[in-house]
Amino acid sequence: QVQLVESGGGLVQPGGSLRLSCAASGSIFSINTMSWYRQAPGKQRELVAAVSSGGTTSYADSVKGRFTISRDNAKNTVYLQMSTLKPEDTAVYYCNSVLVARDPPSGFRALEVWGQGTLVTVSS
Repeated sequence: QVQLVESGGGLVQPGGSLRLSCAASGSIFSINTMSWYRQAPGKQRELVAAVSSGGTTSYADSVKGRFTISRDNAKNTVYLQMSTLKPEDTAVYYCNSVLVARDPPSGFRALEVWGQGTLVTVSS
């Protein structure tokens, strides 16, 4: 099976910075997309940023210019560098990946995998 393990959440003051990490492990054949979602209290989950296998990135308008998503294919890891944090960034952040896992002996299976979530709180 494939797992995503997140780290880096915590409490930070407005204007501060934080870096989230998400490492994928298991019988991975290839990773298509890696992305970050967030869910604030009382609100629906929203896509924050995504990066394709080719390195193309996409961001929600609310975080453009402040957040940067990147991936290290050798480590099967995606990062979210968050700067100039605002109270409205407070949410549980979830890592997501669409990937192909090995399914021996016959072939492969496509999977969408979620991390457990990490809480980011932006407050004075």
